[in-house]
Amino acid sequence: MGRPLASAHDIATPERVLEAAERAFAAVGFGAAKLADIAHRAGIRRPSLLYHFGTKEALYTRTVERCFARLGEALTEAMTAAGDFPTRLDRTVARYVEFLDAEPQLARIVLRELLDEQGPGRQILQQQLVPLLDIIERLVAQLGSDVVRPDVPVRAAVLQVGSDALLRAAAGPLREPLWGPADHSQRLARLLLLLRDETPPSSSRSSP
Repeated sequence: MGRPLASAHDIATPERVLEAAERAFAAVGFGAAKLADIAHRAGIRRPSLLYHFGTKEALYTRTVERCFARLGEALTEAMTAAGDFPTRLDRTVARYVEFLDAEPQLARIVLRELLDEQGPGRQILQQQLVPLLDIIERLVAQLGSDVVRPDVPVRAAVLQVGSDALLRAAAGPLREPLWGPADHSQRLARLLLLLRDETPPSSSRSSP
């Protein structure tokens, strides 16, 4: 006997809906994503999805907020944990790369919205990405005051490392042909930010 159809009053958890929304928005963008498809992936119907989030824009906003909340928590935890600044820098960059490897949908969402002039994406990125960048820039300046190059534009250096890893995570099958088998994000961060780089990065990661 087949599984009975869910009624419009059967609701999934918001977490299931958000996970389905991340995959959909990363794959086709805000404009092309269909609420009915997202609801189906979450195992519910469209009215049940709207019960939780109200509108497509509200769902998209919450999806992006959720991604950046997880990323921000991971990065600030890594940056403020024990260790000298080069160790903290290595750990933070490694955590960022690991996050993007585990959740490449965030990289694809960011890249799509940077290019898309329609929809709510750019405003949401400004609300989520800029404050996170502000925090990282401030932590680098405060915690690395004795080892960070005084002439380096910290924000630009952070963006250089961050955008390189973002593109790499979103590249799919082009990842290894373009970047090679190893990840050099830690080395790049040290070269851009530190006065001198006398020790190797704490880890060297190959593409998964």
